[in-house]
Amino acid sequence: MSPSPLNPDQLAAVEALVRAGRLRRTSADPNRAKRFLSQCQDGLSQVAAITSSNIRYNVAYDAAHDVGEAMLAAYGLRTRTGPGQHAALGELLEIIFDAPPPSLAARHYDAMRTGRNDLRYKANPVGSAQADLAVRSATTLLSAAMGRM
Repeated sequence: MSPSPLNPDQLAAVEALVRAGRLRRTSADPNRAKRFLSQCQDGLSQVAAITSSNIRYNVAYDAAHDVGEAMLAAYGLRTRTGPGQHAALGELLEIIFDAPPPSLAARHYDAMRTGRNDLRYKANPVGSAQADLAVRSATTLLSAAMGRM
């Protein structure tokens, strides 16, 4: 399971994240990428049965995050430990999925991250429309990731 090569602009953007200390290089791990994509599929396959908007939103966020982890593994990258890991993963999603429709889903990941943090740390609930959009975004990212593998 080898991903499609990144174009020169994408490579330069990834290198900028590495130089900035947001990502670090490691060996590509296709099996890890495959496991994360499988985990994403599993979560999304269950989401239709969930009636709580908050829980659907969390499952969708986790699924989108799994796509990011899969892309990190596939391209031989890891986030640095500490604050900003999820934001750096979102930046990578935007670099890799740079054309619509997945680019819109990748950009939405950061809003999902903020919504998830508001839900987790401030107990601010999300509505059904937000949860539906999060599920659509995660599904789009999964489809795009599968297309790159």
